[in-house]
Formats: sequence, C-alpha cells, structure tokens
Amino acid sequence: MATTTIEEASGKVVIKNIGLLLSGDIDQPILQADTIVVMDGIISAVGRFKDLDTEGAKTTIDVRQTCVAPGLIDSHVHPVFGDWTPRQNQLGWIDSTMHGGVTTMVSAGEVHLPGRPKDIVGLKALAITAQRAFSNFRPGGVKVIAGAPIIEKGMTEHDFAELASAGVTLLGEVGLGSVKAGYEAKEMVAWARKHGIQSTIHTGGPSIPGSGLIDKDVVLEADADVIGHINGGHTSLSEAHVCELCEKSSRAIEIVHNGNERVAIAAAKAALELKCPHRVILGTDGPAGSGVQPLGMLRMVALLSSLANIPAEMVFCFATGNTARIRQLNCGLIEVGRAADFVFMDRAQHTAGKTLLESVQLGDIPGIGMVMIDGLVRCMRSRNTPPATEVPVVVH
Repeated sequence: MATTTIEEASGKVVIKNIGLLLSGDIDQPILQADTIVVMDGIISAVGRFKDLDTEGAKTTIDVRQTCVAPGLIDSHVHPVFGDWTPRQNQLGWIDSTMHGGVTTMVSAGEVHLPGRPKDIVGLKALAITAQRAFSNFRPGGVKVIAGAPIIEKGMTEHDFAELASAGVTLLGEVGLGSVKAGYEAKEMVAWARKHGIQSTIHTGGPSIPGSGLIDKDVVLEADADVIGHINGGHTSLSEAHVCELCEKSSRAIEIVHNGNERVAIAAAKAALELKCPHRVILGTDGPAGSGVQPLGMLRMVALLSSLANIPAEMVFCFATGNTARIRQLNCGLIEVGRAADFVFMDRAQHTAGKTLLESVQLGDIPGIGMVMIDGLVRCMRSRNTPPATEVPVVVH
C-alpha cells in the first residue's frame, strides 16, 4: 500500500527473542544480542532482554528465534513516478520489492520517463520534482532516494550548485546522457562532489538508446563516487578490466542483479583479495529490459554467497551497512540512533540448509516473515519469498 510520510510514529517497540541478529557492519556481521528497542522509528537500545528497559511498549514482537537484519538497500534503481514503471508498464513494483526485504532504494536516474527532458532547465526540473515527489510519497513505506539528473553537455558549476540547494543529492548514471568523455565527466563529477552531490558512472556497454560504451579508462578518469553496475547493465566489460577497476580505483564497487553474473562473482572476489570488502555494494538496476525483480537483492546475496563462496553474513553487509555508509544513509546498520528498518527472515521451508545462513550459502533465498520500516510493520509473511520455516508474531 502506498503511503505518504506523514503518519503516526511507531512509539516504543520491543523486538524480542531474536535467534540471529545480523548487524550490517562488515567488521562485526553478527551481534550477540536478542532484543532491539525502538522509540519513534529510531533504534534506542540493542542487547539482552534481561538488561534492557522493555516496559511500556506500544508494540511487542516475538521473533521466535528467527533472524533480524537491517532492511536491504537497493543501491541502483530507476524509478519514475509513484509506484509505476513505464519501462514494463507495471504498477506496484516498489511495494512488491518491499516484500523482498528492501526498505530503501537509491535512484541512478529517472531515465525511463517517456519524453525525458534533456535540456538543462528540463533535466534540473525533473530531478527536483522526483526528489520532492518521493520525499512526500513512499510506496509500501519504502524510502526512495530519488532526483538523480542525467548530466548533459553545457552544464556549468552553477547548475550543480542550484541542484544541491534544491535538495538534490545524487547524479544519475554518468554516460547515459551526452557527457561520455572522461575529461568532461571528471569536471562535472568534481563540481557535483564540491556541492555535496554523489555521482555514479555507467560501466560497460549501452543499456538504453542514447547511451554508449563506458570503458575502464573513462571510469578511471571520471573518478565518480560509485562505479555503477561494475558487472554491466547488462553488458559487462571484460573480467580483466573489471578487476583492474577494482584495483586502480578506490571508489565503491556496485554489483547488480541485471548484469553479468560471472563478472559479479569475479568483482566480489577481487574486492576480497584486495582486502576492501567494505567497498562492495549491491543493487538490481531495475526496472529494466529484463523486468522488475522483487527478490533481486536476495538473489544477489544468495548468488555471491554460494558461488563466490563468501560467508552469507558478510554478503548481507554488502546489501545493507556498506551501502548505508557509502550512500550516507541513516539506516542499514543495527545500532543505536539508526532508523528502525528491519527484515525478519528464516530459512525457507524444506531448504537443505540447517540454518538460515547455511541455506543462503547453499544458494537458497530465505523466507521473509515480516518487514518493518521506521518501527512500523509494513508486511507480515512475504507474498514473494518461499515460506519461512518460522515467522515473527506481533504479541500486542
């Protein structure tokens, strides 16, 4: 259900009887705690039930020894207006993705808008409109960080300053517009960074009409904050060039569902070999030609855990805390002061894995029993995942 951001606060929420608490922090992926206390949508305490003040809760949730993790953050989406995507003429895709455990989405550009303006006045107007609209309207309660202009030739530093002053914090994928040369992109990326706007660059072959190949040399010269879909969206650079990007750049390594899976695995392994797993973030790059993937983030976690042989609890950090820190978001980590955005999971019924983490390591996606955003329950048992073995219960 689509909702505005203006609604009743959660009040005090106690989440107890947690069997596995994933932190989102890649330096300590698992917390030794069984209870979370929330006050008005913000985590106020994490620890053992016996040690915390759990009296007077407006809502109490018995997790029944299942897993609680930060809500997943999709680092790469292409929204347009509301919960509709013209790319596939589909309604409700954001709400459906929330049923896949996603509580925050980050726009890489509102590129699928029919007749998208490419003049400088128009592209700025679209970005500001998208930023405002998704700030005021949250499909399924999902936080969509939108308003990501596609940069075009002729923009000046003043344009970036104007966008920043209007509340725009992101650039759409560099390379989807007329700015494709490394030296041009580098100048605009620097202007954006100066004014507090984070940049993402398209990597690989063209994905939509008007886009083109962005090769490793352009990516390195532009020096955008995020190497967008390093495994291609859809068509990837060579595995050797992707690994070279991981080594020669210090920027975020974004791996997406709608890309080359073989190269996704190679990029994740390269980051581990370079001892920089904190740089890896995950996204779907949807909606796209391949459609909408409500379980795309969970599928990426299972793919990298099972085929790249990376511990599942670490890969969940790629999809939560890593992204939160790189994108400067107040979610994605289980710690006091962060937003109370959680996904409650258990191993899917009849998986070969004996635990949730083992099942993901074997390649199975978990079952979702509940999703919470800002301390408010947004869905109970997911309509999209396989049924979880156990699900949380709202005691009152």
